[in-house]
Amino acid sequence: MRVHALIDSLTWGGAEMLLGDFAVGAPAAGIDLSVGYLQECDGSPAARRLRSAGINPTLVGSDRLLEINSLRLVHAHLRAAEPDVLHTHLGASDVLGTLAARSLGIPSLSTIHLIGPPATEPPGARTAVKEWLTVRVRRYGAARVIAVSDAARRAYLSRHRERPDRVVTIRSGVAPPLPRRSREEMRKALGISPDAFLVSIVTVLREGKGHDLAMKAVEQLRQRHPTLTLLVVGDGPDRPRIAELAAPLGPSVVLTGHRDDIADVLAATDVLLHPTLMDAFPTALLEASAAALPLLATAVGGIPEIVTDGRNGMLLPAPPSSEAIAAGLERLLLDPNLRARLGSAARASYESEFSAERWAVRLRALYDEVLSPIGSHRRLGGS
Repeated sequence: MRVHALIDSLTWGGAEMLLGDFAVGAPAAGIDLSVGYLQECDGSPAARRLRSAGINPTLVGSDRLLEINSLRLVHAHLRAAEPDVLHTHLGASDVLGTLAARSLGIPSLSTIHLIGPPATEPPGARTAVKEWLTVRVRRYGAARVIAVSDAARRAYLSRHRERPDRVVTIRSGVAPPLPRRSREEMRKALGISPDAFLVSIVTVLREGKGHDLAMKAVEQLRQRHPTLTLLVVGDGPDRPRIAELAAPLGPSVVLTGHRDDIADVLAATDVLLHPTLMDAFPTALLEASAAALPLLATAVGGIPEIVTDGRNGMLLPAPPSSEAIAAGLERLLLDPNLRARLGSAARASYESEFSAERWAVRLRALYDEVLSPIGSHRRLGGS
């Protein structure tokens, strides 16, 4: 089956990077994948993973929703790609791709990766109009809307007038590469002591991700546990503020910026911490599960669909507090057997539910449904 994925850009974001994982898993589901992206952004770092999987993404050249030339460009792009199914990701691609696919008679599906509007979108009339247009185009043009978690599906249905049977949950998977460096080598490269208890946060540096709370927790614990070290991996608009908060903690907090060697970082890590205020389905937890790490994360959004408290990780009550984070970290620090048990269960959950191959098989089943005569009838408004 020829599937074309269309996305707004190939920047550092979770949705963008996930296309590389899908490319790895697609052959197992009999999917011949191609990828297009509307605009260059930050040098298109997600393209590297796609190319390593044998896919050379194509730049379309525009993301202006209300410009007729943008629709013409996407129309020509899809006509050249000749897919059996179009799968769009993020707002501009949802609008332009869905409209162009409908005019070409190509069934399309759209994945929503967030709970609510993007955090990067300023509130206001312009954002509201964009959201209204995107939802309306999905409703009348897309065969299905895919939510990455049940929480994201519930949020979407509560916000928008949509038939529940058209919005389905398909949880993502990942295909992390094997580490290239040992735990000792990676710690040396990062300037981390071999005997440190290393807690890593791997997420965009943006307000609401809980970095400030994590650093307060480290401050509370470092007198009793001087080997405790927090590794902050990632980049984003909040980096200057986070660096300012980290400065008084000295070597107890290490900021790395963005890194492509996440598998190596996780190999050097003892616990993956994700104290976010909201998340639809964070990829970092899936990658840490693949690395057999215990997970400590907030019970919000789609996180409880990844982490079962006491089985493959520990859940923090929402909203998270520095005191709860400190208590969870101290319990894990003091109990290596608990860490080993939770990490082993996390790896098992990855293998059974969250591998890229299993994700691709779930998507292939939905593509088949959409292309079937019954799916086509439903797509055209039948019962």
